[in-house]
Amino acid sequence: MKKQILAIDDSKAIRFLLQTVLGKEYNVITVPDGYSAMYYLTHRQMPDLIIVDPQLPDMENWELIQQLSSSGMYGDIPLIVLSGLEKKETELKCMEYGIVKHFVKPFNPVDLMIIVSDLVKSRQLDKDLSAMAS
Repeated sequence: MKKQILAIDDSKAIRFLLQTVLGKEYNVITVPDGYSAMYYLTHRQMPDLIIVDPQLPDMENWELIQQLSSSGMYGDIPLIVLSGLEKKETELKCMEYGIVKHFVKPFNPVDLMIIVSDLVKSRQLDKDLSAMAS
């Protein structure tokens, strides 16, 4: 069964790009805003990874990322930030919220694919190890 990725970006072109680049290997669900993302998260199974733009039309900048990264329920899902904001601001905010991987738009889809693959494999390994320890 394919691993699941939730991609949140208000740009239809970015959502299409993510679906195209990642869709062969992963089940990619795309949504245009924070409300749709939260609806999906509360009504569906948990994704293995979330790709999110910090600027969403229905929330303050970084609001959804702050909610996800500090949540007891969603905080262990790896986040990748795809930001159209200035590089320095993106780096500082990602450090503040404990996000290891981020890209500033425009980004290289090949680099994104490599990072996604690494994070999904790492999360699966963590799940397997904790299941063995139980």
